[in-house]
Amino acid sequence: MSSFKGRYNYSVDEKGRIALPAKLRKNVASSAKGNFVITRGFEKCLYVYPQDEWNTLEQNVRNLSFLDAKQRNFNRTLFQWAADSQLDSQSRITVQQELLDYAGIKNEVIVLGVLDRIEIWSPSVYDEFQKIQPVTYETVAEQVFKQQ
Repeated sequence: MSSFKGRYNYSVDEKGRIALPAKLRKNVASSAKGNFVITRGFEKCLYVYPQDEWNTLEQNVRNLSFLDAKQRNFNRTLFQWAADSQLDSQSRITVQQELLDYAGIKNEVIVLGVLDRIEIWSPSVYDEFQKIQPVTYETVAEQVFKQQ
């Protein structure tokens, strides 16, 4: 099982390659074998799943009902944007141009470790996202932990 945390600033090269921080790479499960799946995330970012975590997500999605239109739409969106990537010899993943365009990524990125996945954000999109949050971190934490 992979597990990620932290925030890192990196650049994107002209071929759409982004280096994964060493602190994140060391927490990729060996069963992932350097394989990742990159897909469209929520809030205009990209989700990067190591293969082991993608397999778990895929199993959960298989349990959704194809009879429900919202669930079908979710499946379509998730899988139509999903692309395989493997760490190269310089510990970079390659991101398809369509995904970079979706997330508004140009030359710089913010790489976030978010438990079972890595998120990749355009710095300007992430800053804007942070500004428009209607509630504070503390308020969200209170609501989330009350539900348990």
